[in-house]
Amino acid sequence: MDDLIAILASVAVVSLISFVGAVFAGLKENLLRRVVMVFVGFASGTLLGGAFINLLPEALSAESGLSVTMIFYFVVAGIVVFFGMEKFLHWRHCHEEECEVHAFTYTNLIGDGVHNFIDGMIIAATFVAGSNLGVSTTLAVICHEIPQEIGDFGVCIYGGFSKAKALTYNFISALTAFLGAIVTYFVVYLRTNYAVLIPFAAGGFIYIAATDLMPELHKKSHAGESVIQFVSILFGIGLMAYLTSIFGA
Repeated sequence: MDDLIAILASVAVVSLISFVGAVFAGLKENLLRRVVMVFVGFASGTLLGGAFINLLPEALSAESGLSVTMIFYFVVAGIVVFFGMEKFLHWRHCHEEECEVHAFTYTNLIGDGVHNFIDGMIIAATFVAGSNLGVSTTLAVICHEIPQEIGDFGVCIYGGFSKAKALTYNFISALTAFLGAIVTYFVVYLRTNYAVLIPFAAGGFIYIAATDLMPELHKKSHAGESVIQFVSILFGIGLMAYLTSIFGA
């Protein structure tokens, strides 16, 4: 039961990140882009660090009960599932010039809801594996959610939502993380092997960092911005390494 309380508390914190768009709504466009790129770099580093420094070593430990080959099958599965989720949940766009609320806005919210559901699964699985691993994984998810939610807020505004409606719908989408966490927690206690979710999560983290976040950084080629982005990636990796050294995750 203590695990469940920690899981729900962590998911609640992650869900509240959906309101971060309101914090940055008043920034000028150029400044907002710079701030978001720093967050994107930091999130890339935390996700890569989370995958390679926290999750994969845990999956490769003897306690997981999985063979090395099976572990990497599930890493690949995580990459493929996240690719499929983005590919098939973000295809529908409004082609009419006078759409009051563009269809892609709702599609984006659905895709984000599925993504948050998986985040909840990952958080629950890692907390069951160990509270320290759960805390560091939650931090990696939070770091990723900050630029993600700023982007989702922007999509909703561009699609025709008011600021209040954009924040409300983003928060509702974020609540699917609770469903993912609760389902995973009780499936685990039905004696299903939760260990397979850890390499799956690592694959998801690698996919998000390598295909969603880092390509965004390549769009900015100015030397000064590139240095800041590079440092922010290293800082994200370093933070996950530091947490691992402290928690022993």
